[in-house]
Amino acid sequence: MNYASFTNLPASSKIPAHSVDDRIAIAGGVGRGRLTALLVLAAGTEFLLVAGAAYLAAVLYHRLVLLQSPDPARYVQESFLISTLGLLVSIGLRQYSRILTQPRHVFLWSGASGVLLVFSFFVSTIFVLKISEDYSRATVIVQAVSVLLTVLSTRAIWFSVLQPAIASGLIDARRVILIGDPGHCLQFSARAKGTGIRTIHSFDFPRPRADSSIPAQPDAVQARPADVRQLVADCRPLRADDVVILISESDVASALALASAMSDLPVDVHVVPVGSINLMAVSRITQFGNMVTMRIFQSPLTPFNRAIKRGVDIAVAIAGLAVTGPLFVVVPIAIKLDSRGPVFFRQTRHGYNNEPIRVLKFRSMTVMEEGDNFRSVTRHDPRVTRLGRLLRHTNVDELPQLFNVLLGDMSIVGPRPHATSQNELFNELISSFSRRHNVKPGITGWAQVNGYRGDVDTLEKMQRRVEHDLYYIDNWSLILDLKIMVMTFFSRKAYWNAY
Repeated sequence: MNYASFTNLPASSKIPAHSVDDRIAIAGGVGRGRLTALLVLAAGTEFLLVAGAAYLAAVLYHRLVLLQSPDPARYVQESFLISTLGLLVSIGLRQYSRILTQPRHVFLWSGASGVLLVFSFFVSTIFVLKISEDYSRATVIVQAVSVLLTVLSTRAIWFSVLQPAIASGLIDARRVILIGDPGHCLQFSARAKGTGIRTIHSFDFPRPRADSSIPAQPDAVQARPADVRQLVADCRPLRADDVVILISESDVASALALASAMSDLPVDVHVVPVGSINLMAVSRITQFGNMVTMRIFQSPLTPFNRAIKRGVDIAVAIAGLAVTGPLFVVVPIAIKLDSRGPVFFRQTRHGYNNEPIRVLKFRSMTVMEEGDNFRSVTRHDPRVTRLGRLLRHTNVDELPQLFNVLLGDMSIVGPRPHATSQNELFNELISSFSRRHNVKPGITGWAQVNGYRGDVDTLEKMQRRVEHDLYYIDNWSLILDLKIMVMTFFSRKAYWNAY
């Protein structure tokens, strides 16, 4: 992001400097108060709903399955024990406070893992207290499923409420003081605003004094000590959550000492190099052996996530072949009757890590082009057979790729594989194009269900497709995969440009 683009903002939108604006401080306090109240309300709501879900699950199981009528008060204590454990886990792991910085799927996954932890504690508790003899395993399982669904639903709703409110500025997540060049402060403030971080004041970075008669102190701020003390005193009444020091190359030597001075305040102190704000936005500080590094990109799927995704792929592929089995009898006969040529079409495409794979499809054209001879299909393309138009419009021609999934070459969901000639062309025109191959290609994908399929006769069309593919890679979750599978069948956009 080029901060120069923010220098022409109207005066009313610029950051206040060198004066304490009480109205901003009050407004920020109100916004932060709203956030605290909403988080408390969210946690309280989840507590009550979990207790109710656990109680109803146990009672309904006995009445509908076991055909018994238990004492109405029998499961009240246990239900509140489950909800209390859930509340303690959420508070202890700071799950609700992290809704400010986590994407939806991470927030939901933390809730699911919390439920697993809660029932581990619960089963251990009833065993230690010797009350497990009145508690069947089926009851515990039914309660666990009910509580899991309740937690996921509750958190999905609260996420949908809180995130737009934070992004719109209705509530503030954190209040920050910026120290640095006004232009750099303006850039940082504009970027942070969308995440609910409000800049309540900005100060210039204290510069070295011009008096050369006083020797430099390598471990001290090169400015009048009174200036630094005054800066700390000015920051104190603002009651900020964070102080962010934006440093240029010439300020590096003074940054640590200034940060040390700011530690007198009850705030988090951050140092950000102004020339690398965009870099810092996509990086994470991680432990690498016995060192600390700044990780810019990471492998999109952990080994555990790959195992989960592979298991889902195999299950869905087997189920898909079982359901569509009759089509593998009818379609080949129809292809043979419609036109000359083989039933299946195999084409070399790039798969995971740019490795070549052979993709299998029902033949829908009179030609089987590959390599440099490949030409994308266009609307009313004469090469497409009469039956082929129907197969392509309904995506039935893609069904044989379920075998590619079972072989491990493809996934059910992922970026669609392109012909090798297309890959080579666009890889030279789009810098991040090859990142599409950091996961296995899919039969369907995020770009396809959003209408970006078919002919890519312009660079802009391919860029939009790549943007959606990279979004999928960077935000992968099992829930997103399931969403795309459902959209493949029921979203109108999934059938756009199907010719």
